[in-house]
Amino acid sequence: MEPVIKAEEVSKHFGSFVALNAVSFSVAPGEVYGLLGPNGAGKTTLVKILNGIMKPTAGKAYVLGKDVATGKNREKVGYMPQETALYLDNTVHENLLLFGEIYGLDKGTILKREKELLDFINLSKWKNSMVANLSGGMRHRLSLACALMHEPEILFLDEPTVGVDPELRVSFWEYFYKLRKKGTTILLTTHYMDEAERCTMVGLMRNGKLIAEGKPDKLRTEIGVNTLEEVFLHYARGMEK
Repeated sequence: MEPVIKAEEVSKHFGSFVALNAVSFSVAPGEVYGLLGPNGAGKTTLVKILNGIMKPTAGKAYVLGKDVATGKNREKVGYMPQETALYLDNTVHENLLLFGEIYGLDKGTILKREKELLDFINLSKWKNSMVANLSGGMRHRLSLACALMHEPEILFLDEPTVGVDPELRVSFWEYFYKLRKKGTTILLTTHYMDEAERCTMVGLMRNGKLIAEGKPDKLRTEIGVNTLEEVFLHYARGMEK
C-alpha cells in the first residue's frame, strides 16, 4: 500500500538551532501513528510542516501523494493544533458552524455533525457559551471537534489529550479507534507513554531526530524490555555514545 503521509529527509532550522534533522518516515492508510517524545523533540514542528503551515529548510513532505507545499488535499485533512485555534469572541456553536462552512459542508450536515461532536466531547450544555468563557480543557475539546467536523481522511492531532480528564481521555481513544475502523488515518503527537502504547505504530523523537520506529510490542521485544519508556531510554542513551 502506498503511504498516505510521507516525510523525506525533512529538516528545519531556526537560525543556528536545528529543530528537525533529516527526518524520514511514512504512514500507511488506517494507521494510528504516534510521534512520542519530550517537549522540544520536534514533534509539533514536523506536524506543522506536514500540514503546510511551515516550510522545511530541506527535504519534502507528502500527504495523500501530494507535496504539502502545494496546499492541495486540505479539504481531506483535519488538524488539531497544540495551541487551540478558535475564535474566542464567538460561541461554541458559531465556531463549529464556521469550520463546517470552511470545509464546504451544507447547513444540515453541519448541524448533524455538531450534535454528534458536542455529545462526544461533552460540551452540549455549553453550545451557546462564548469560547472566551470556557476553561482551557473545554477549548481543547472544542478544537478537536472542529478538526473532526468534515470527517477527514487524514487527522493530525498535536497533543490531543492535554488538559483532558482521565475519563474523557479514554473516550477520546475509543473514538479514535472508531475513526480508524471507518478508514481514517491518524497521526498524533504525545509525551504520554501509555498513549503511545495505544498506537498501531510509533516514532520515537529526540532532539529533532527520529531515533526509532515500529509497532510498540515489536520495539519492546527487539530489545527485551517491558515498556516503551525503557525502549525510549535505550535509544536515547545510544544517541549519547
